[in-house]
Amino acid sequence: MDVVPYLEHSVRRWQIGSSTFLAWPEAGARLMHWSVTRGDGSVRDVIHWPDLKEIGDIARVRGGNPILFPFSGRTFDDGQIQRWRDPAGNVRPMPMHGFARNGTFRLTEISETGFDAVLMPDERAQEAYPFEYEFKVCYRFSALSLACEFVLTNLGGEPLPWSAGHHFYFAVPWNDGLARADYRIRLSSGRVARQDQAGMLVAAPALPTEIGLAEPALIDALHLNLKSPTCTFGTADGGEAVSVTIGTARTAPSDAAFVTWTEHEDSPFYCVEPWMGPPNAPGHKVGLHWVNPGQVGRFSVEVRVH
Repeated sequence: MDVVPYLEHSVRRWQIGSSTFLAWPEAGARLMHWSVTRGDGSVRDVIHWPDLKEIGDIARVRGGNPILFPFSGRTFDDGQIQRWRDPAGNVRPMPMHGFARNGTFRLTEISETGFDAVLMPDERAQEAYPFEYEFKVCYRFSALSLACEFVLTNLGGEPLPWSAGHHFYFAVPWNDGLARADYRIRLSSGRVARQDQAGMLVAAPALPTEIGLAEPALIDALHLNLKSPTCTFGTADGGEAVSVTIGTARTAPSDAAFVTWTEHEDSPFYCVEPWMGPPNAPGHKVGLHWVNPGQVGRFSVEVRVH
C-alpha cells in the first residue's frame, strides 16, 4: 500500500496481483478507481473515475463507489422528498443517498489488503439521524476481487433503522471499439419496480433474465425478490465480465435489491448497485432493517472480475 498525492490531497493505492485499487478512506470511505492489467499488458478499468481538475464536493463526483447510508436513494415523508419520519414520529431531513458519501471518516485500520474506516457524524448527520451508533466501512482487496462490509453497531438504547447500499460506477465499455450495446447483464429477479413521485414502489414490466445494457428499461429499475444474490454483466460474446454478489449465502437476503442506472447514453460508466432494500425504505418499510440496542448489523458485498 502506498500513499500518493492527488489534487493537493493524499490518497491510498494498493497493487495486488494484476489489480490496482485507489481509495480515499477519510473522504466518504470512497473507493475511487480499480483497474486490472491483462496478460498482454493492456489495462482494463473496472471502477470508473473521471479525469478531474479539482475535487470540490466528492458526493457529486460520478465515479468510484459512493457509500449510501443510512438509507439508499430518495426518502419521502407524506410526499415530501428528502424527509423521513423517525421511530418517534419526528420528521427529519435526509439527503439523497444519506450523508456518508460526503462524510468524514476516521481510518481505524489499514494494511496491505485493505482498510477499515468509521464515520464521524457532523451536525447535519446528527440532525438527520440522531442516534448513538458506530458505522464502519471495511474494504478487503485481492487480485481479481474486492469485498466490502458495512458494520452498524447500536450504542444507544433504541432500535436503529437502516437500509444502506453501494453505488458502484463500473467502467462500460471497457474494451476499445465496443459500445454499451455490446454488453449484456444477467440478473434474476422476481419483481421489477420503480419509485413514483411520492416515493412509493410501483410495479414495472418484467425484464428478461438476460438483457442488453443499452436497454432503456434498465434505467432506474429496482430489481426485487432476487432469485440469486449474484448479478453478472459483460461482453455479449461471453468474454470478460464482472459479477456483484450480495451477502455470503447461496440465496439473496430478504428484501435486497439491485438498482441499474446510468446518466447519459454515452456516459463511460454503468451503475449496478447492490442495496439492502429499495429506496425510501423508511416510508414503505420494504427493505427496512433494524439493529437492536447493543447489537451489530452487517451488509456485505463482493465484486469480482472474470
